[in-house]
Amino acid sequence: MNNVKIQGRPTIEPERLETILRELVEGVGVRLAGTEGEREAVRRIAFWFREAGARVEVEPFPVRARVVPSEKLWVRVKGRWHPFPCSLFSNTPGTGGKVVEAPLLFFEAHGEYRRQDLSHLRGKAVVHLGCHIESREAYRHLIEAKPAFLLFVDIRFPGTVPLADGMFPAYTQAFGAVPVVNVAYRDAWEWERAGADAARLCVAGGMKRGRSANVIAELPGQDPKAGVLFLGAHHDTQAASPGADDNATGVASLIEICRVLAPIRRRRTIRLISFGAEEQLSLGSAYYVRRHRRKITREGRLMVNFDSLGSGLGWTEIWCNGPKEMEPEVRKRFARRNLYPQVKTDLIPYADHFPFVAAGVPGVWIWRPNCAMGRFFHHRPDDDMSRVSFKRMADILEAVADGLADWAIRKQMPFPSRVPASLRREAARLWADLFGGWRNSGVQ
Repeated sequence: MNNVKIQGRPTIEPERLETILRELVEGVGVRLAGTEGEREAVRRIAFWFREAGARVEVEPFPVRARVVPSEKLWVRVKGRWHPFPCSLFSNTPGTGGKVVEAPLLFFEAHGEYRRQDLSHLRGKAVVHLGCHIESREAYRHLIEAKPAFLLFVDIRFPGTVPLADGMFPAYTQAFGAVPVVNVAYRDAWEWERAGADAARLCVAGGMKRGRSANVIAELPGQDPKAGVLFLGAHHDTQAASPGADDNATGVASLIEICRVLAPIRRRRTIRLISFGAEEQLSLGSAYYVRRHRRKITREGRLMVNFDSLGSGLGWTEIWCNGPKEMEPEVRKRFARRNLYPQVKTDLIPYADHFPFVAAGVPGVWIWRPNCAMGRFFHHRPDDDMSRVSFKRMADILEAVADGLADWAIRKQMPFPSRVPASLRREAARLWADLFGGWRNSGVQ
């Protein structure tokens, strides 16, 4: 278990990764932001970081915690009411435990947001074909139409169970919200085929004020002017999901990399952060970057984010949002381990590296999809231990640890430590639209 490489650092051990995952997934379980499940995860993660040799600080921040005792949906087909499963979006209200009934209407989001007038949605139970509303203007347009409630269909995964998800908090803070639930794709398909004409929704509970937390672990460097290498992952989950791949794999990656890099003499500081409330659109990482923005912009050299990198069958993708020189350096590190990930450079705002990119620090996101639109168990109750290959994780993390050990030691980084101007302008636009800018936390 304690093999050591020639360069003096321990190896990544699949058994240690599995132990951490099992404690989070089966010992703690669902870890919704702001709930006791997340608080227990934070306690354990802080302990593991200290055990690995890091200095640790826990930084709390406000969230809206999803507390939903019950959620029920009925749809009328040919005069008869039938029950169907659903999952309330975070950052949207329930119905106060009352049954709300409305005529059913299908909304083809990809095209129909171009309508100037959405008043035909008023008072309707709107079946929204699209998993997210990806612009502030579209969300405003929809809410101003005053639908009774929204039934979101995640068109990425034509499954038989509803996925859990959330509405962007900056949007709901700016324009309000109506009840929004996710429904199974195949259920919505059958409603349309059978001519369903009405829906009833009853959701007890909703969003309550709470506290999430970021767990910050530091391996100090010897040169304060050399800057900081950031590593991140999120520990929270979606509703009803134990979150093995999404994202206990990322948390275990942080802790194991902390252990293997702790003995290395470093010029640069390595700061590892387990973020809370990522499933509410990276609230934890956004809070951290807002709070420490000037220091991060001045000292940050790179941010590497681990999120959902454990799928056995699949392929590794690395999203590089930074200078053009970063991509070949990343490829080189993996090729030395005989690994050949797909590398993409499109700016993606839906992961914890993005707030750092918005602050000007190059960001990398490492994950493993297993189908064209992600992972087939995305945000589901069956995201359990059976979804994870610890051997594949260890192989990936060995390549990452090789690079980090070198970058922490060397005098100059092998690529510029600033986001190019054109990419930063696009990041600023998305930061303002999705996150509400630098002053708006998105938490009511």
